[in-house]
Amino acid sequence: MKLDLSVTGDIVNAMRAEILAGEKAVTTAMRVAGAGLKSDWRAQITRARLGQRLANTIRSKTYPAAGESLEAAALVWSNAPQIIGAHDTGPLIRSKDGFWLAIPTPAAGKGTRGKALTPGEWERRRGLRLRFVYRRGGPSLLVADGRLNSRGLGVASRSKTGRGQSTVPIFLLVPQVKLAKRLSLARDAERAQAAIPGLILANWMEAKKP
Repeated sequence: MKLDLSVTGDIVNAMRAEILAGEKAVTTAMRVAGAGLKSDWRAQITRARLGQRLANTIRSKTYPAAGESLEAAALVWSNAPQIIGAHDTGPLIRSKDGFWLAIPTPAAGKGTRGKALTPGEWERRRGLRLRFVYRRGGPSLLVADGRLNSRGLGVASRSKTGRGQSTVPIFLLVPQVKLAKRLSLARDAERAQAAIPGLILANWMEAKKP
């Protein structure tokens, strides 16, 4: 038996075209997957009512930064990993020094850029001293002898006679806090990862169209 093998066309150019199509397909797929995961994570954060500002800390980048590659990759991360991680895992938070955690009440108000105030910061801002009140059946308190203003914030009393003055709870003191798990970032990441092979195939077929 005699076999005759012949190749039609330019196999080198054909292989080169196939590689270029693959590079484009993989790079495009990773860019789409990364952007999609970033969008999903941001949406999850806003749905959890954690704020658009925290959602905007989610970033994505595709590698290589320029050109196309069969080894293209996408990275999605947060510029506030500790905050995001805490809401994603729901950790048990304890004081570093073994004392109390001070949880601000609405009467404490907010600090710079909406951040929670510490007891020391609150005293400096309000010009009042906080007083410890032990409670056996519930969280102990840091209270101030003053009044609530029209916005419900604890402030110094204007009365020289003490009229209208009251004891205002400013901080709750607890030994530990269990933060609620409000995010499930791994779920979206697994879904994005599972979709990558299909994205590569679809983009590869698209890249090979004449």
